[in-house]
Amino acid sequence: MIVLELNAKSCMSHLLLKSTFHRFTFISGEVTTYNKFCIDGYLHKDFFDEKPEREYSCWKEVQEFFLAIIRGKRTPLNFKIILSLAPGDTKAFLLRHEIAFRPEEVQGLYLNLHYDGQTLQCITGTSMHTFTMDKSLEQEWDRSVQDFFAKKIED
Repeated sequence: MIVLELNAKSCMSHLLLKSTFHRFTFISGEVTTYNKFCIDGYLHKDFFDEKPEREYSCWKEVQEFFLAIIRGKRTPLNFKIILSLAPGDTKAFLLRHEIAFRPEEVQGLYLNLHYDGQTLQCITGTSMHTFTMDKSLEQEWDRSVQDFFAKKIED
């Protein structure tokens, strides 16, 4: 787990207006403006005619909703958004970085975005379905997130 301080203006542009985070799974979020808005990314499958195979929304499906809440003359008082690498991307991540875990052992590779009214931070996280002392996945995820923000966001 690492904590990255981000350029809020640049990152918010990528988060709310661009496709940079579209492939991420949206786990949950809350935004405080004139009200506190709490959004759970869990899909209620009974709502759909064709049941989705995935458990959570993709960021691209809720991005516009967050933009509508945050847009305005005043910045939010705070927000928290939790994104996860999509399951298919997690499998590819393990293969690309030659990490010995099976995809079904990994619960999630997370980006926890937190804005406190002044600073925007990303806190990385990993979660496993099984106990392990092996930190190779966490270390590689931390490096990859640093590279992601350096290449895609801070341009």
